[in-house]
This record gives sequence, structure tokens and C-alpha cells, in this order.
Amino acid sequence: MNPEADKLYQLLPALYRIRDAEQGGGLRALCEVLAEDIALLRENLDQLYDDQFIETCADWVAPYIGDLIGYRTLHGVTERTRSARAEVANTIAYRRRKGTATVLEQLARDVTGWNARVVEFFQWLQTSQYMNHLRPSNAATPDLRDWEALERRGTAFNRIAQSVDMRRIETQQGRYNIPNIGLFLWRLDVFAVRRAPAFPVDDQRFLFSPLGNNQQLFTRPQSETDITHLAEPLNVPEPISRRVLHKYLAQYYGPQLSLFVEADNLDTSVGQVHVCNLSDNGATWAHLPVSRLSIDPVLGRIAVPPGTPPVNLRVSYHYGFSMPTGGGSYERGKTFALGGGFAAVTQGQSLQSELTASQAGGIVQIGDSGRYAEALSLNLPAAAKVEVRAANEHRPALVLTGDWTITLAPGAELTLNGLLITGGRLRINAAGGAGTRLLRLRHCTLVPGLSLTREGEPVSPSAPSLVIEREGTTVEIDHCLMAGIRAVDSSEVSITNTLVDATAPTGVGFAALDGQGAGGVLSLVNCTVMGKVRTKRLELASNTIFAAALAAGDSWNHPVWSDQNQQGCCRFSFVPLNSIVPRRYRCQPDLAVEAALLEADQPKGSLTGPQRQAITAATQARVRPAFTARRFGQAAYGQLADSCPEDIRRGADDESEMGVFHDVFAPQREDNLKIRLQEYLRFGLEAGLFHAT
Repeated sequence: MNPEADKLYQLLPALYRIRDAEQGGGLRALCEVLAEDIALLRENLDQLYDDQFIETCADWVAPYIGDLIGYRTLHGVTERTRSARAEVANTIAYRRRKGTATVLEQLARDVTGWNARVVEFFQWLQTSQYMNHLRPSNAATPDLRDWEALERRGTAFNRIAQSVDMRRIETQQGRYNIPNIGLFLWRLDVFAVRRAPAFPVDDQRFLFSPLGNNQQLFTRPQSETDITHLAEPLNVPEPISRRVLHKYLAQYYGPQLSLFVEADNLDTSVGQVHVCNLSDNGATWAHLPVSRLSIDPVLGRIAVPPGTPPVNLRVSYHYGFSMPTGGGSYERGKTFALGGGFAAVTQGQSLQSELTASQAGGIVQIGDSGRYAEALSLNLPAAAKVEVRAANEHRPALVLTGDWTITLAPGAELTLNGLLITGGRLRINAAGGAGTRLLRLRHCTLVPGLSLTREGEPVSPSAPSLVIEREGTTVEIDHCLMAGIRAVDSSEVSITNTLVDATAPTGVGFAALDGQGAGGVLSLVNCTVMGKVRTKRLELASNTIFAAALAAGDSWNHPVWSDQNQQGCCRFSFVPLNSIVPRRYRCQPDLAVEAALLEADQPKGSLTGPQRQAITAATQARVRPAFTARRFGQAAYGQLADSCPEDIRRGADDESEMGVFHDVFAPQREDNLKIRLQEYLRFGLEAGLFHAT
């Protein structure tokens, strides 16, 4: 029954209602029609009342309420800035504390979505002591016995007084001066690995990383509940040093803290843990323990006392990375391809058995972050749809003992989601009838170099991650980290938000099966490709970085090479000048070279051939991608360095950065903060932005 219709019907005289019931309820039906319009009108009136308050107003009203208090809109690139509601609601409270360090720090977090700390640099200037205002911490000479102050020297948590620096802070060079305020931003986020098996070296030595390489552990940031509190090291995703973990072990070590170790037969409580340097010492490690479990957070190593091999040693820890990409323990539920029931696999069970049982169609879900060392194969019949995935917020490691051979019949679809694959390649073999088939890779990591050494170097630098031997195969790759691809020329490969790493710019990122000829049709959006590319046709390259180069005596003629260039487009991307690709639109370094030549050619036609070549070479040397780290396994892997030219850092079609981390929108986040600083920075002060990571 409609409540509005009931109310309206009850307002009629009883005589009319009796007659209406006798004659079939026509009047009742009329009241129901009128009630629908009345309900809409009532809802509209209620919403008009709600629209007077920022907490309950419609999304489209929030900017208008913001106009009443002089609120300036921002780039909607983070959860907080996509809707102005929260910031408009807090604007008055922020303005009451305008100019204070705590509000600037809160603003930096709100508008960038990154962890931040504000530093008033004048607080750490060396000063002559004034008897009415003693500042004993501002001594001109540091205490060489204070290890923590020395370790944090030059960081956001510096406690050592400095001499005055007259350079402008806005250039990120000057720091310590009276009007200077520094905003340190942590661009790296942290991701958790929970209760994963430790990688065994022997009965006494273990590693946190499931790949068997050294891995820096990171702090799990603790939330700040008070706006008057400035961030401390525990509140930001910092790499954990040995001395810090040793002194503050109880604040970092525990089941819900930054790291934790557990075993069935060992006491791993905080009182039984010792922090030390477990670096290599010949064939063994230095400082192996005698009575307590030892942890090295810099190398991600664990050592247990001799004589008691741990049973089921499990580790929980946090690692750093720029965004949710590759196999990782983050929210991936919306990317699952199939719904419904699934075959669950956990540590100790055979993954191959479940793959065999489900290959006619279904879901195989790995329910933990365990290590599965198996030889895998999969044979999908015609029209079968199979998804092999990690459970949401888990990252299992598949340690292949050879190539994972996949056979796809015509019409078959296979999806891999959330997996960390090492030790072998994915190979789509040439078996099966003629027709199309589909392979999807979502949020997977196919380790570049197949596997890693202890120091993180690739074991097989030239080996590809994916080999497509079957004609008519379509491959969709999204939010992945992987090595090169080899594909037959009749395949189609579409890649988005992915880093393809051939381990060197002179390596082969994409090519035919022999690594020389042209691979299939290729499309790249928001990608970074470290290595050479040769394709039958480059259908699209958008917001993509081709970090490719030719080696001395290289058999390739061009670092990026497309055979068919009548179709396709290369837009807003970095492509080496000596590449053969379809029509380029606002690509680098072409755009920078053109601008440099136009500026130098005054009056027009005055430049000689050698001069043009010199300007072109100089511009090409300046405008090229620079990365913070190039090796897989490092926290800043694939991140554009601060020294990377603005032509690339803001060269995408929406003025974000080119490459795999385009969707981080780092330039827009920084612009948002600069907009707010104009309003909240106290008169006479100057601010500079510094990247802590």
C-alpha cells in the first residue's frame, strides 16, 4: 500500500469512500496517481531543506555553499577532492587556525591524499643564545652521540640546527631560513602482506620476501586523531631502519603493527626478538643469533637460534609502492571477472588439481598469501570461461617449476587476477582450432627476469613473461607488472596502466617469438615500457613512456618500430626520435625539439644544418624519462624522479604524468596544495614542497 495514497484517501468523506468501494475503487486509483506527485513534491521539499546544510546537501549543491565562504574548487583526483563536501565543511575550522603548522599539515593530507609533515625551518636555525629565551637544542655543533638525530639529518624529522640558507625555498633548494615552511610529502603508499610463509634459506635463515630477495620493510602509518598533532615517524610510511626498530620495537612489532613473525613451535613475542644487521658474511650472515629470534628490517631477513628449526614460520609485514598495481594485498573485488561459487585453494593443497577440475568453466580462488611451488598447465575447451584469482586483499606467490602452458580452444576465456608469478613464463601454446580466444591479466605480477637473486637482480634478464604462440589470441593486460612479451603477428594485445620491463632499455619489451620480427597488433594506454618494441601495428599509444634504446651494433634499426603506420596514433607519449610509429600528436621529445628550434631560428631560416642537429641532440638529451628506481622489488620502482623534465611529468593529455603511474595524478595533487597554500599560508612566509619518498 502507498502511505501517501492512504492519507489522501482518508481525507475524503466516508460516504464517497463507501460508494467507491461499491463501484470498483476508481476514486482510490485516482488518489494513488495523485499521491505519486505528492510524494515527489514532499521529497523535493525535504531535499530543499537538506540542501541548506553541507552535511546533507546534494553533491551539486556543495560548490554553491562553498562559494558563500569563498571556497576554491580543486582538481578532483583523490577521494576527498572529488567531492567538495568534506573540505567545505571543515573550511571555517581550518581558517580559525589559519597559518599554523598543524592546519597546513592537515590541508596537505586532505588535498593530496598523501601523508605529510610540515616543518618550520626557522625552528632549526643556529642562533646565538638569548638569556630570556634559551634554546639549548639549537647548538651550532651536533651531539655525535645522538644517533637518532644524526640518522634523521636532512629529513622531515631533522633535529640538528643548520646555518642559514639564502636560496629560495620554492625551487626546492633552499630550506633553512626565517620565512621558510617545508611541506614533506610521502608519495609511496604501504601495502600489507599477512601471514605469508617466510622464504627459507636453510633451517636457521629466512627472508620476508616470497621471491627470496632482500626487501626493505616499511612502517604501517598510525592514524592521527588530533589536528594539533604534527606527524611523527610512526604516522608516515617510512622505511624502517635497524636502530629505529631496535629502540622502538614495541611500537613496530606486533600482530596489528608494522611487522610480525609467528611459528608453531617458537615464542615470537616482542621480548624474544632482537634487531641486528644480518648482512652477508661470506657464505653465511653476520650476527646470527644464539638465543633470540633476530630481524633485519633493511634487508628483510630473519634468523632463528640454532637447534630449533621453526615449524610453519609465517610473516606479516608492509612494503612500499606508488599505487595498487601488480599482485598485491589491496582491494580488488570490483575487478573480478566472474561471480558465483568458486573452488577454494589454501596452503598445502594442490593448485593444479583444482585447475584441472575447473578447466571446463568456473572459478579457482586462492584464499591466502601462501607460496605454491608447482608445475602448472591448463587446457580450456571451447567457450569455457575460467578465472584463477587471489582472494581479495591477498597476494599468493606461484613459484613455477617451468612454463605455465595454457591451451585455449576457440571462444575460451581465461582471467588471471591478483597473482604473483615467478620462476617461469606464461605460454599460450599453438594447439587448438582456428578462432578467437581471450586471456585477461588483471593486477598480476609476472616477475621481470622470471626470478630474482638475493640482491634483487633478474636471474634471466632477457626472458619474456608472456609468450603467445596461438594465432587469433586476444590479450588484455591491466594494472600489471611484467617482463617482455613475445607474440605471433596475428595476435592482439591491449595493455593499460602497466609497466612492461625488459630489465634494460636495450632489452626486448615486445616482439615476435624470435625476439626480432614484428609481434601482433599492440595498444598501450598509461603504460611504461622499458625496452624495445616491434609490432605489426601500433594501434594506439597514449600517455605512454617508451624507455627504449639501441645497443652498439644492435640488429634492430629503430627502438620502437611499427610495420604498418597507415593506421593508429601515438599521442601524448614519450617516443625516441629515431622510432618508426604512426602519426605522432604532441609527443616528446618531438614537441620540445620543435619549440627549441622555433625559438633559436630567429630570424626564420637563420639556422644551419649543424646548428639544428646540435639543438636537436641537446634537447633530446634533456627531455628523457628519469626514474627513481629501475629494478623490480624496489619501493620506488618505475616512479618518475624529481629530476624528470616537466615535459614528461606533466605531458599526458590531462597534464598528469606519462607512464604507468598516470592515475596517481601527482602533478594535480601538488597543484591542489599550492592553491590552498595561497589561502592558508601566513603573510611573509614562503613554502616549498619536498618529496620524502
